[in-house]
Amino acid sequence: MSQTPQENDENKNTVAKKRSRGFASMDAEKQRQIASLGGKAAHSKGTAHEFDRKEAQEAGRKGGQSVSKDRDHMASIGRKGGETVSQDKAHMSQIGRKGGESVSQDREHMSEIGRKGGESSNFGKEP
Repeated sequence: MSQTPQENDENKNTVAKKRSRGFASMDAEKQRQIASLGGKAAHSKGTAHEFDRKEAQEAGRKGGQSVSKDRDHMASIGRKGGETVSQDKAHMSQIGRKGGESVSQDREHMSEIGRKGGESSNFGKEP
């Protein structure tokens, strides 16, 4: 006796879920322990792959390119860095001093600031 397509779909939905078995059924810590043993065995046996400097650089470059595509993630990293740095008052004052020194050496810029300040000042003017 054959089933209608509708009956066939209903049977698919009632099939019990598969249970995890073997490695997949273990908790994460147990999986890590077993994987660690495998890595140690491969190194002692001499069959483990070891990255040379060039391979490691390339792997890091690929990972960086992949991560940097996520603009939200990169913005979050930048915010965290900015928040951390801005809490260091000595560092921030040093940045301010350097900025002030470089701006004050620009005579043209400083004279422009002075002119604008003088124009907006009410000193000596009748109310």
